[in-house]
Amino acid sequence: MAEFIKVASLDEVQPGTGTTVSAGDVDIALFNVGGTVYAINDRCAHAGQSLGFGELTGKVVRCRAHGWKYDVTTGFANGIQGFGVACYPVKVVDNDILVAVGAGQ
Repeated sequence: MAEFIKVASLDEVQPGTGTTVSAGDVDIALFNVGGTVYAINDRCAHAGQSLGFGELTGKVVRCRAHGWKYDVTTGFANGIQGFGVACYPVKVVDNDILVAVGAGQ
């Protein structure tokens, strides 16, 4: 079972925004969608561009390099179920954002 690791505070990821953090050797894109925080692998499956600073519209982030779109709640790319980037479990405890990186799907 994966261990949850603190990666940021809730104040750092306001609703409607994303950012990039690291947990060990894994780069993670965090997104706040309507007060719920989601975590996916930060590297686009197409060209490796960072997703954490892509354009977030609702629950979809658009990669800055070539426009691929990812559902931040599942990590699926371009609406293709089962294709995309790893999605990690998230907990918010006392304003701390915790992610279980070893549990990526």
